[in-house]
Amino acid sequence: MRKSEYQEWFRKADQDEISMKALVAKKQGHPNTVCFLGQQMSEKYLKGLLVFHGEDLLKIHDLLKLETLLLKLAPDIEKLHKYLVFLNGFYTGTRYPGDCPDFDWKVAQDAFDKAEKIKLFVLSKIHG
Repeated sequence: MRKSEYQEWFRKADQDEISMKALVAKKQGHPNTVCFLGQQMSEKYLKGLLVFHGEDLLKIHDLLKLETLLLKLAPDIEKLHKYLVFLNGFYTGTRYPGDCPDFDWKVAQDAFDKAEKIKLFVLSKIHG
């Protein structure tokens, strides 16, 4: 991948963020969608950070595996561990019937807030 491709990952993550903001602001749609998008946004920012550092991108969706890959590049990512654990289950949990309960808007807001913190962390690593 070209080094500038990290920006494409961030652009895709920003699309998820725009959708989450609209859903949370109006509480229209379903909270599960916000939770899923929070996982997706975080995944894309973490992958963008890996690409920024010239790492080969693996087709994985597990935020904890991405965290492990980033530990050597940004050791302080461990301070986000509890956020990554929280968001990690939303990838499959919100997509398949019976895998998890429906979430309420409080959980959706929490997913949004945690995804925002991950975004800020990643951007701080890119922009110093």
